[in-house]
Amino acid sequence: LKLRLYIVPVLHPAASAAGQDRRGQMAGGYDRAITVFSPDGHLFQVEYALEAVRKGTTTVGAKGKDCVVLAVERRATPKLQDPRTIRKILTVDDNIALTFAGLSADARVLVNKTRVECQSYRLNVEDAPTVDYVARFIARTQQKYTHRGGVRPFGISTLLAGFDNKGQPALYQTDPAGTYYAWKATAIGKNSKSVTDYLEKKYKEDLDEDGTIRLALKGLLEVTEASGKNIEVVIVKASGITWMPEEQLEPLVKELDDTAEKIAKLKEQQ
Repeated sequence: LKLRLYIVPVLHPAASAAGQDRRGQMAGGYDRAITVFSPDGHLFQVEYALEAVRKGTTTVGAKGKDCVVLAVERRATPKLQDPRTIRKILTVDDNIALTFAGLSADARVLVNKTRVECQSYRLNVEDAPTVDYVARFIARTQQKYTHRGGVRPFGISTLLAGFDNKGQPALYQTDPAGTYYAWKATAIGKNSKSVTDYLEKKYKEDLDEDGTIRLALKGLLEVTEASGKNIEVVIVKASGITWMPEEQLEPLVKELDDTAEKIAKLKEQQ
């Protein structure tokens, strides 16, 4: 009779926990390197940049028949600060406006790069750049910052309003991953899902200028306090870019605000 002896190693609970910690540390390393994919195919730094966008101020864009409207929530400025130095909607060319959600410092750098590119395009081509060309440039620049060592992604998403090469109004969105999309109406930033749901229900083709402004403002008021002081609106037309003055914006905001009606309905339901 032959006996065979098998030795089965049993890990001590402390040793097992230590092994899990080491694996956790190794997995954690994937979110530190911008150029390294995680085992399940994620680039964590890009996803963290998208999270910075989701925490940014709410921004809405809507395309009409002959214009594009950008509306953005403007956070309250300190009493002694000059409000003119804080702009959420910026011009990158004569007929192209840009707004963003995310880190303001990143936006400043990206906008300056875009302005230089627009001027270079005018110098080389002797024509104004189209909004789709500018959207491609911004997306290409953002994508460059997702696969090189020593840099980090831009922590912003942008909405671009302008006109295409056929002279039709166009609205584009770019994000930190370097992708870009054309939209009829969309929202980025905090609570953007609620605003987008509203826009999907209420959007109609070939809206006039007044209808487009009302759609963008009503979408923004779904998640923002109704006040002309904390909302900024820009209308982009073929003739140029127009900022809506506060004295014109305030009565329109009050007209569109239905907060009291919503509260009354909630009370009735209770």
